[in-house]
Amino acid sequence: MSVSDKPPAAGRFAELARLTPARIALGRTGASLPMREVLRFGLAHAQARDAVHAPFRPHEVVAALVGLGIETLAVESAARSREDYLRRPDWGRSLSPESRAALEARRASFDLAIVVADGLSSTAVHQNAAALIGALLPFLQRQSLTVAPIVIATQARVALGDAVGQALGARMVAVLIGERPGLSSPDSLGAYLTFAPRIGLTDEARNCISNIRPGGLGFPEAAFKLAWLIDQGFRRALTGVDLKDDSDAALETGADRLRLPQP
Repeated sequence: MSVSDKPPAAGRFAELARLTPARIALGRTGASLPMREVLRFGLAHAQARDAVHAPFRPHEVVAALVGLGIETLAVESAARSREDYLRRPDWGRSLSPESRAALEARRASFDLAIVVADGLSSTAVHQNAAALIGALLPFLQRQSLTVAPIVIATQARVALGDAVGQALGARMVAVLIGERPGLSSPDSLGAYLTFAPRIGLTDEARNCISNIRPGGLGFPEAAFKLAWLIDQGFRRALTGVDLKDDSDAALETGADRLRLPQP
C-alpha cells in the first residue's frame, strides 16, 4: 500500500474518517501510531516543506492567462531571493523600485486589480490560480468592471496587493496567493480582497476566502464568493471586518443577481 493511501478506519469514527482528510481514527500499535501513519505524516510534512521552497514559474501562469485572453504584468517584491522572503516578511510586502515604476506607468482609473502571488506555496498558484480566474471572469464581465492587467508577483506577501493597487490607481484589489501549506493541503490558494488599497493597511481591512483547491472549496463556488464580496464591497465602499460574507445565503436562496451559472 502506498504511504499516501488512507487506510480504512475502524470503530465509531469510521464514518467521519471517510468524510475528511483530517488525521482521525489512525489506530495504534502498542502506545504509538502504526508505521503506515508515521510514514504518511512524514510524507505530508515533506510535501508542505516542498511547497514553500518550490520555485515559482510565473511564465506558466502568464501562458495560462494569455490563453484566457488576459493581459499580464510581472512584478517583484523587495525580496530578491527566497531566503530574503522567508527571513524578512516586510520585504515581501513592498514592491521593488523597478516594479513600482512599471505599475505607475500603467496607472489608470481601474475598478479592480487582481494580483497572482506565489506566497508560501507556488504549488497552489500553479495548480489553481488560472482556473479560479477563468471561473471569475464571467462574474466580472456581468458587473461591467474595468479590470487592470493581471499582476503576477514573485516573492510576494498579501500586503503587496496594497502597493500594487495604489500604484495602478485601482479602487479595489484581489490578491490570489499560495497559502501556508497544511499537512493535508500543500496546494491551498487564498483570495484576499481590499477596498481602497494603499500602503499601510492591515488585515482587518481585508476579506479572505481560504482553501481554494479541488480538494477544498471548488472554483465555481470560490468565484461566486469572491464576486459577491467584490459587488458588496463596491456597494458599501468597504471590505474587511465590517463586510460579512453572506454569499452562502445568497447562493441558497437564488435571490442574488450573481447566482452561479448552471453547468
